[in-house]
Amino acid sequence: MLRRLGADAMPVRRPGELAELDGLVMPGGESTTMAKLARIFDLTDPLRQAVKDELPVLGTCAGMILLADRLADGVPGQETVGGLDVLVRRNAFGRQVDSFEADLEVTDLETPFHAVFIRAPWVEELGPEVEVVATVAGGPAAGRIVAVRQGSLLATSFHPEVTGDPRIHELFVDLVRESAG
Repeated sequence: MLRRLGADAMPVRRPGELAELDGLVMPGGESTTMAKLARIFDLTDPLRQAVKDELPVLGTCAGMILLADRLADGVPGQETVGGLDVLVRRNAFGRQVDSFEADLEVTDLETPFHAVFIRAPWVEELGPEVEVVATVAGGPAAGRIVAVRQGSLLATSFHPEVTGDPRIHELFVDLVRESAG
């Protein structure tokens, strides 16, 4: 998706590779496994420092969990990178079989964004600097916060990469460009 928008994209596997980046995407996946692998490959502390240094980061689904300062329903001892002053509930919408799609009104987008939720988290509490970017409009999850921004951090509980709609990634690319000034 980033390449489609004209951005250079590269995987990050080692701490030294973080210095080469103008922005970072923390993708979906399994948050506890991702946190364990970040620790094994000595990425946890460099990621935390990158967030403190205001590297723009887009966290999607598990990436949102990794950016959260606080977790509800985390496994005992589960680490996060942190930096996003929120309480996130893991698997808040239910199990894999409870996955769903919904159209969302997203701040800075003129038309709704069709979002795909797969074992998705939601945001339960916001710190004073956190801006709500999207909530679920209807159904049993109406009003649940599913996208937020705090400074150089943008996080979604859904998977914007699977829809083919580049607009969430465009918001992130714009955030990277803003931070580069």
